[in-house]
Amino acid sequence: MNLDQFTAANAPTESAEPFQRENSYTLDVDVDGTVMAKAGSMIAYTGDVSFTGKASAEGGITGFLKEAATNEGTPIMAVEGQGHVYFADAGKKVQVIELDAGESITVNGEDVLAFEESLSYEISTIDSLAGSFAGGFSNVYLEGPGYVALTTHGDPVVLETPVSTDPSATVAWGGVSPSVEVNRSLSDMIGQESGERYQMRFDTPGGFVIVQPYEEHA
Repeated sequence: MNLDQFTAANAPTESAEPFQRENSYTLDVDVDGTVMAKAGSMIAYTGDVSFTGKASAEGGITGFLKEAATNEGTPIMAVEGQGHVYFADAGKKVQVIELDAGESITVNGEDVLAFEESLSYEISTIDSLAGSFAGGFSNVYLEGPGYVALTTHGDPVVLETPVSTDPSATVAWGGVSPSVEVNRSLSDMIGQESGERYQMRFDTPGGFVIVQPYEEHA
């Protein structure tokens, strides 16, 4: 294809939705006010937009987890103004979910890309996992209404509960809370630690778990 054809084929598309995928790896957010996003994920923008880092010594509603020196969690930024902002994260695939009022999802902190300010959010850790993985193991609880964009390595699979998953491959879950089980029979394989010795158990029926074909914390 010539230059004009290439430009036309890859130009942004018009949409009435505030969150849309321009391709499998790029999110286009129509910012009119404030959007929260993973720090460092902006790749381009148009319009009058500013970016402000958010952090809190205690975590919770104003920021991502504890002190920056701990390297736990994923810092976020407030994107404010009017314009289009394009986000991406390390070539991971973008998944856009709209939450209705009262609907909620809990997302691995590594896999949150952006979400609307209308969502209430809270940051936490699973204590039995936080010290077992490099960089910690933080989760973000998000409650609608509003849009949230996640990222996955490859195409995700959504499983109904009850189910057990590898924490390193677990992206998000809803309608159920996990417990952590240690399989000591897998604690030493060929002289090396096995990540599979930690398993997240989702025992309550009626929920869902999103997993990806990649071990993010391995």
